[in-house]
Amino acid sequence: HISTQAMNVFRNEKLLYEWPVSTARPGKVTPIGSWQAKWLSKHHRSSRYNNAPMPYSIFYDGNFAVHGTNQIDRLGMPASAGCIRLHPDNAAVLFSMVQEVGLSRTLVSVLP
Repeated sequence: HISTQAMNVFRNEKLLYEWPVSTARPGKVTPIGSWQAKWLSKHHRSSRYNNAPMPYSIFYDGNFAVHGTNQIDRLGMPASAGCIRLHPDNAAVLFSMVQEVGLSRTLVSVLP
């Protein structure tokens, strides 16, 4: 949810987690919609933003991903270039869940 800067994680329609996130800062965009997860990269680094670390990346729409951040003090407020940032510990949990259930059964929905 962009408006609340929070992520809800569901499995079999049951809410398991609610975590603070950072989405796009002013002048940038986090796309709204729903996508099937496309690919995973555990130790990803940004090719667009100075090799910035993007641990536990779950890519869902082109260059957009859910991933961990080292800027944990900015979680809960818009701060990213468009990706959805999580605390690295939470990103690791989510990454493991996606590995377990598979990309084809993982839906990323971004709400306004």
